[in-house]
Amino acid sequence: MTAPRALRSFLFAPANRPAIFDKARGSGADAVCLDLEDAVPPDQKATARAPALEWLVQAADPGCGVRINGLRTPEGLADIAALCAARPGPGFVLLPKVGAAAEVQIAAEALEAAGSDLSLGALIETAEGLEAVARIARASDRLSFLLFGAVDLAADLGVDGSDAALAYARGRVVHAGRAAGRPVLDVPALDFRDLAAVGQAAARAKAHGFSGKAAIHPSNIAVINDAFTPGAEEIAEAQEVLALYEASPNGLAVRNGKLIEKPVIRAMEARLALARAAGRL
Repeated sequence: MTAPRALRSFLFAPANRPAIFDKARGSGADAVCLDLEDAVPPDQKATARAPALEWLVQAADPGCGVRINGLRTPEGLADIAALCAARPGPGFVLLPKVGAAAEVQIAAEALEAAGSDLSLGALIETAEGLEAVARIARASDRLSFLLFGAVDLAADLGVDGSDAALAYARGRVVHAGRAAGRPVLDVPALDFRDLAAVGQAAARAKAHGFSGKAAIHPSNIAVINDAFTPGAEEIAEAQEVLALYEASPNGLAVRNGKLIEKPVIRAMEARLALARAAGRL
């Protein structure tokens, strides 16, 4: 199971519109996810399934995947059964409305039995899922990322969906993902036509510890990638910090009057790894 090389941007595309599949893949997004759930009307789910899975098989790309319907629904069970039968190669399956670690484990075991290499993502968008997120994040080695779903979660919690109202929920999901070593993606910006607002939302998500941000329109991808990719000054800082640390004879180094400690080293190494994965190094 292989996760996308970098996971800064994650583009959703409706699974009932095959004509745009390849356009979405060419958007520059680190991951492209065909949506069989919310983007597809109930009477089109069965017909959308086959072309979506055919595209996934042909893509054979760890950065390509599908969001299936919830495993607690007949449509979701049909989706996972079809995936097991198709046995696509590299790629991922995004599980929506995950409420318990058992859902991830069931999907993982089904894919394992089918001989599939697909990885999994878990969408945390219910109060039940938020309560269980730490267990969900560690449910399976096949799980490669978490995604925060603000709209459904706000409705479930009875809050207005503002950043302030969801601050605790966002922090809890980031904490669970980071503790389990999983990337965590923030929800798409609904005002996707306002690129300045998208960039600001991406910057806030980065500041809150998210690894990247989802999108519902290709025009948002460049803005999101830029927000989550280290710039030239950040790269230079990381290189300088690591050079000072490596040159220290006793494992202690100082930069601009501040002691360079192990957590700083890990952060700088992670920054350079992301820059490398994003093609900046």
